[in-house]
Amino acid sequence: MLDVPARDIEPVLPQGYSELLEALKERVRTSRVRAARAANTELLRLYHSIGRDIVVRQQRDGWGAKIIDRLAEDLRAAFPDQRGFSVRNLHYMRALATAWPEEADFLPQPVAGLPWGHVRALLDRLDEPATRDWYASRALEHGWSRNVLEHHIATRLHQREGAAPSNFTTHLPPADSDLAQQLTRDPYVFDHLDATDRASEKRLEQALMDRLQATLSAFGHGMAFVGRQVHFTVGGDELVVDLLFFHVEQLRYVVVELKIGRFEPGYLGQLGTYVAMVDDKLRRAQHSPTVGILLVAGRNETLVRYALSSAAAPVAVATYDTLPPEQRAGLPDPALLSMELTSEVSAVLTDALDAPDESASHENTSQQAPEQ
Repeated sequence: MLDVPARDIEPVLPQGYSELLEALKERVRTSRVRAARAANTELLRLYHSIGRDIVVRQQRDGWGAKIIDRLAEDLRAAFPDQRGFSVRNLHYMRALATAWPEEADFLPQPVAGLPWGHVRALLDRLDEPATRDWYASRALEHGWSRNVLEHHIATRLHQREGAAPSNFTTHLPPADSDLAQQLTRDPYVFDHLDATDRASEKRLEQALMDRLQATLSAFGHGMAFVGRQVHFTVGGDELVVDLLFFHVEQLRYVVVELKIGRFEPGYLGQLGTYVAMVDDKLRRAQHSPTVGILLVAGRNETLVRYALSSAAAPVAVATYDTLPPEQRAGLPDPALLSMELTSEVSAVLTDALDAPDESASHENTSQQAPEQ
């Protein structure tokens, strides 16, 4: 019989040990996150206080901008192992204190829970205090990375969220209609797509699916993908839903119908049928009512309003854009372009009417030529 060293014998773990270990591991992870957040908040408190003191001295004592250069040099000398005391960073601290002037007002703000890089992005890209607070709140709530935050700022999410015209208020209870409205955006920006042509709904739909993660981000937080080209059989007829999502927080299905051209009233009838069908076949007792979103390339607002008022299902009509913001910024304003084209066409027509008849002149020349 072999002698096995005691240390090589696997100990018998008591019942419940694995569960305790997992609970402790989760507790450690949670503690680390809390410690990191607390450290980040303390860092922002420090930065805000430094910025506030700079502002006070400049306003009260008339200190010039050059004092920031000297402060940065002296602070780096006093704390050589601590990053964050560059001239540029001190200017950001001053901007932070200017944007949120009072310490008592600053600390409860969502911005106090964001990383410094996020705060710098807010200060760089936004001037309106209410808009800065809106993005700070959303970034903290949804855990946006800095890149995601900057993308939403660039595409002006605060203006697009909940902006699509809908009939939710007349088809859903008040609280539920407010929640459903928050699901919409207008326009939806699909600037992650490589192709910007709208020649084919199938091609655009395929592009959306090829970049599914970015597409879900464009539709908003909490939206889960259920299926594309989802087939239903109804009394022997085959119906196909373009895109089907499920919102995991509101517990509701969202039917998305995609159209390449401008809005037509008949599209809402088709979408309403799909909403009713999904509501009947997939919705469970614990789910909120299904809603539909029609995505179109353009719309007549008055026509949309008439169509929504007569639609039987809770639906919204939103536009979409596949051009990146920098490309859209380079395009001429549609109204201005239309005016210029109209003016140009009018000028051409006027010139044509006022000009002499060149064909008659050519005839006269050809007839007179032999006499020369």
